[in-house]
Amino acid sequence: MITPSPTTRISPELARGVLAAVVEATATKPGYIKLTIPDTSYELHLRPAGPISTPVGKRIVGRIDAQARRIDTVTTGGRYIEPVAGRPRRVQGHIVAIDTGTNTITINAGAPIHCKLGDARQSTGQFEIGQFVSGDVLDGATFSPA
Repeated sequence: MITPSPTTRISPELARGVLAAVVEATATKPGYIKLTIPDTSYELHLRPAGPISTPVGKRIVGRIDAQARRIDTVTTGGRYIEPVAGRPRRVQGHIVAIDTGTNTITINAGAPIHCKLGDARQSTGQFEIGQFVSGDVLDGATFSPA
C-alpha cells in the first residue's frame, strides 16, 4: 500500500512519487531532480522536461520518458529499475501501454517508464499489452509533471 494512501485514480502511464530534491546544473553536468517512489527504496535521478513548481518533500505526479537501447521479452524475474538510486539504466516489467505513433512502450517497472524503442530492428508491433519485457535505457531519462 502506498503511504500516504492515494485517494484518486491516475492513469497507469503516470508515475506517482515524492520530489526529494532539485539539483541545479553545473558546468559539467545537467540539472536533475531526485524522485522517490513511495513504499520502495527507489531514488530516481531524472532531468526535468519542464518547470517543476512542486515544493521539495511534496507528492508529484508525472511522466517518465527514456530512450531504450533494446527491449527483449523475458519469462523470469520481477519488476525493477536498476540502480535503486541514480539515473535509470535498466528496467524490467509488464507493458501497460503501447503508442505506435511515437514508437514507445510503457513499462511498469515499479514506476511506469515510457521507453522509446532505440533499436531500428524493433517496432511497437512486436509487443503487446501485458507482455513481460526487459531492457537497457540510455542516459537522459526525463520527468514531465502532469
